[in-house]
Amino acid sequence: MKNVSRLLPLLPGMALLTGCNQKVQKDNRQNSPKPNIIYIFADDLGIGDLSCYGATKVSTPHIDRLAGQGVQFTNAYATSSTSTPSRFGLLTGMYPWRQENTGIAPGNSELIIDTACVTMADMFKAEGYATGAVGKWHLGLGPKGGTDFNPKGKSDNEVMRFCQSFMTELCKHIGPNTDVPAGDIGVGAREIGFLFGQYKRIRNEFTGVLTGKNREFGGSRVRPEATGYGTVYFAQHMLAEKGEKIAGKTVAISGFGNVAWGAAQKLVQLGAKLVTISGPDGYIYDEKGLTQEGVDYMLELRASNNDVVAPYAEKFGAKFFPKRKPWEVKCDIAFPCAIQNELNEEDAKQLVANGCQMVVETSNMGCTAEAVNYLNEHITFAPGKAANAGGVAVSGLEMSQNSMRYSWTAEEVDAKLSQIMKDIHDTCVKYGKEGNKINYVKGANIGGFIKVAEAMCAQGHC
Repeated sequence: MKNVSRLLPLLPGMALLTGCNQKVQKDNRQNSPKPNIIYIFADDLGIGDLSCYGATKVSTPHIDRLAGQGVQFTNAYATSSTSTPSRFGLLTGMYPWRQENTGIAPGNSELIIDTACVTMADMFKAEGYATGAVGKWHLGLGPKGGTDFNPKGKSDNEVMRFCQSFMTELCKHIGPNTDVPAGDIGVGAREIGFLFGQYKRIRNEFTGVLTGKNREFGGSRVRPEATGYGTVYFAQHMLAEKGEKIAGKTVAISGFGNVAWGAAQKLVQLGAKLVTISGPDGYIYDEKGLTQEGVDYMLELRASNNDVVAPYAEKFGAKFFPKRKPWEVKCDIAFPCAIQNELNEEDAKQLVANGCQMVVETSNMGCTAEAVNYLNEHITFAPGKAANAGGVAVSGLEMSQNSMRYSWTAEEVDAKLSQIMKDIHDTCVKYGKEGNKINYVKGANIGGFIKVAEAMCAQGHC
C-alpha cells in the first residue's frame, strides 16, 4: 500500500458516510493541505480489466498511473452492477435495492436522491473541498435538467473549466443539424465562447453549433439585443393594427440584463417614454424617461455583477423603490423582461386598473397562467412564444452566416429581424382575429400548431 499518509486526513470525513438521516459533522482537526480527490466510476469495468491488477488483454496506463500514486485495494464489494443503483449507493452509502425509485433511470427522470440527503459530496464540502461532477450520472436531473454551478464570484478560469467539463458530455448530443443551444440568464458571450472552444477541440470542426458567440469567431451582430429589439418590433405591429404608434407611449419594463437593455434601447430610439427598469433589489422610476445615456448605463450596472439598479437613481436623480415591482406604475405598455413568473394576477389587475393598454411578454413565461388569462380577457396581450422570438430568430440568422462563412451588417440583421417579427405578428392576426379584437394567445397557438401539422402531413407522418 503506497502513500497511505496522503489519504489519512480523509478518514474522519469518510467515516461520516452513514445515510440520509445524519447531519454532516465537521472535523476541524486537519489544517494540512488537502489532496485532490477524483472518483472514476466506470460502467462495465472491473478489477479484471485493469493492467495494474494484472490484466493483460487491455492496457490501462492512465488508471495504472493513478493507482501507483495512491492506494490499491484488493478486496471490495459493490452494492449493484448497474448504473443508477450503483451511483446511488456510492453517493449515499445506502443499499439501493432497499430504497424506492433506484432502478435504472432515463436521463430525464426526476431526481432520485432527496436534496436533503447527506451525500459523499456534502461530506467533502464539510471538510473544505470544492466538489464537482462530470459525466452521465443516471440519477435524474429533474424535468428541466441543468446544473447547480453559480458563476457569480468565480474566476474566468473556474467558469472556463466548468464550461469545458459540461461540453465534454454535451457535445455528444448537439450539432448544427441536430440541436443548437443558445445562452440564457447567466450565460453570455464568455460562457458561449468557452463552450464553443471545447466543442471545436473535441469535434475538430467549425460549425454553427452554438449561437451567441463573439463576432470574432462566428457571432452575429445584433444578437445580444435581438430579443429586446424583436419584442418592440412586435409591439409596433400590434399598435399599427390599432392605427397607433409607439412614439410617445409611456412604457414600463422589468429587468436590466441583455433582454431589457435591448428593449430599452429600441424603445428610446423609436421615441417611447421608458420610465422603469428593475432588478432583484427593486425598481427605479424615471419620470422624465430614460435617455440613451441611461440605456448605456444599464450595461455598466449589468457588468458590475452586483444585481442592483439602485445606483441608477443616484446617478440620474430618479426614484428608487426597494423590493417592489414596476407594475404599480401607470403606463400604456408593459414589457416584463426579467424572469419567469415575474408578473402575477395581482400585478395584472394593478396594470389594468392603472390604464395599461397592452402587455408584451418578453421574458420566457414572464407571466403566470392566471395573469395571462386576466390580461387576455381585459386588454391586448402578446404571449412570449410570439413576441420574444427575436432572440431565436437572430440565432437562426447567425447559423445562416456561419454556413455561408459570411457576416451581415447590423443594418441587414436588424432589417431581417424586423421582417421576421412582422411575419410572426401576421400569423397571430390570421388565426387570432375575433371580431374587432385579436386574441394573440389563440393566434400564436393555432399558428404554431398548423405549421407543425402541415409539415408532418407533407412528410407523410399524419
